[in-house]
Formats: sequence, structure tokens, C-alpha cells
Amino acid sequence: MAMAIRCFRHLPSLLYRSSFAVTRGLPQAPAGCPALPLDGCRQCVHQMLLTRQLATKKAKGKGQTQARVNISAALVEDIINLEETSEDMQAVVEALKEDFSRNLGVRTSPGALDHIIVVTKDGKFPLNQLGQISQKSPQLLIVNMTNFPESTAAATKAIRESGMNLNPEADGTIIRVPIPKVTREHRESLAKLAKQSTNKSKEALRKVRSKSINQVKKFKNKVSEDTIWLLEKQIQQMADSAAAEMDKLLAAKTKELLG
Repeated sequence: MAMAIRCFRHLPSLLYRSSFAVTRGLPQAPAGCPALPLDGCRQCVHQMLLTRQLATKKAKGKGQTQARVNISAALVEDIINLEETSEDMQAVVEALKEDFSRNLGVRTSPGALDHIIVVTKDGKFPLNQLGQISQKSPQLLIVNMTNFPESTAAATKAIRESGMNLNPEADGTIIRVPIPKVTREHRESLAKLAKQSTNKSKEALRKVRSKSINQVKKFKNKVSEDTIWLLEKQIQQMADSAAAEMDKLLAAKTKELLG
């Protein structure tokens, strides 16, 4: 009796949601449920296949409402690992943070070259495993390739193509790396590189999203259309959140670089 009264209290919202439930194919209340036979009481729907929690918020700058979906990962673990998807997306964000920190500073230090990847005939190696990196003066870095002289050309190319706006010069097994002066043009160049890095990271993010959505679509003949729709929307929201975080990182970095 008490449960029936609780369900009756939700009658206005149930009446509002009933038409949506019909179009999206939400499950009806199970037999014996004391809820009104419209959309099922919230408690019963929650205990069934999925939980749809709709929070209304204004879309940025548009004045429109946007439905948010929150699906319990445990309920869909046989279809997709949402936690793993979230981790993969966050890994892309963290990689962008690291790139900004390591490669896009106004001042270049020897440590900034450590993890530049050099492609050799024996494989790919960080620069600091092939050469000894030191700072000869505030405006000059030196990479000594004596231990791996055959990789000097490859190391020079890797430094030049690192996206750090460096122009190395090889002299035998010694690579000289002039450090650009901190001019307005240099700052603007770094800001452009930050934008390019962000775009590349967003492309990587889109690949994670597409991979996850394709995984969900493999089950379209095994689960309801509504379940597929919910999962696709959840994955898209996760990607949107990661992209928004990247935009904030870019804005902060641009402000730092341009002073």
C-alpha cells in the first residue's frame, strides 16, 4: 500500500514521460507492480535492464535543454566496458597535458628532449637512450651521439620534427640545438603548436569514441534498440566531457604562452 502511494506521488512526472517511453520503447512495469501502468514506477524501472537519469541543463550558448544519460556500468558489462572506455579517453587527455608540459614551455631545458622518439633500423628509442643531452649555454643544447653514431641523422630528424620549433644542426656525432629566443613570434608559434596538438588529441579521442560505439552496435540484434541508443548517448557524453577538458587545457596554455 505504501509503495502504491509513493508511485501515485510521481503521477505528474509519469504522465509526462509516458509518451516518451512509448516512442523509445522503455520497459513497462512488471506484473504485480503497484505502480500505475503507464511507464512503471521509478523503482521498478531502475531494477530492470538500465537506469535512465535525465537531468536538464541549458546547452551552452543555445538556451536549449539537453538530456543526460547515466548508465550503470555493471548492467551493460556484457556489451561494453564503460569504465575502460572512460579510462581510454582520459588517457588521451593526460597525454595532451604531458605534451603541453614537456614540449610547449617558453623556456627549453635539456629534459625537454629526453623523450623525443627516434626511429632507427633497430626500432624506436627515446633520445636520452641514444645520446647524452646537456646544456652548453642558455641558448644552446648539445646532444652527443658518440655511443650510437649511426643514429645521428635519425636523431637530428626527430628533434626537427618534434613540434618544438627547434632547428638542430649535426656536426659529426654532435647535434647542436639552438634554443629560440623568447620573442613574441616564438610565443605565437608555440601557441599554434598547442592548438595543433589539441586537434590531434581530439582526433585520437574520436577514434576511441568510434571504436566504443562500433562495439555497442555489434549487439544491436541481441539487445533492445533503446539500450543501444542509451549506450551511444552515454559514450558521446563521455567524449564531449573529455573534449571540453582539452579546450580548457588549451585555453590555459595559450594564456600562459602569450603572457
